[in-house]
Amino acid sequence: MKGKVNYTNKVIKILQELHSQYPTLGLGRHLSTALSDYGDYWGISDKELSFALEKYKTQMDLDENEVVSEEYVDMIKKDAEDIGNILKEDEDEYDL
Repeated sequence: MKGKVNYTNKVIKILQELHSQYPTLGLGRHLSTALSDYGDYWGISDKELSFALEKYKTQMDLDENEVVSEEYVDMIKKDAEDIGNILKEDEDEYDL
């Protein structure tokens, strides 16, 4: 049987990992970004903070490893190049 999880220690461990992996980003930035969906996080529990930081760290790790395929990136670039045409088509649609 597992003992009770100490979420305070878990939060500290995740912050230390983030600091080691991404030394150019300050802890304030990590916290701010991890909690950006929470709005007012004054009363957030250590358990919820731990969850938010784990989620954020996972996203950072995925971004760092460039999980998205080259084809997907190329598709986004092509769509961005065509944005002027797409917007022009929308304008024409309303000029009846």
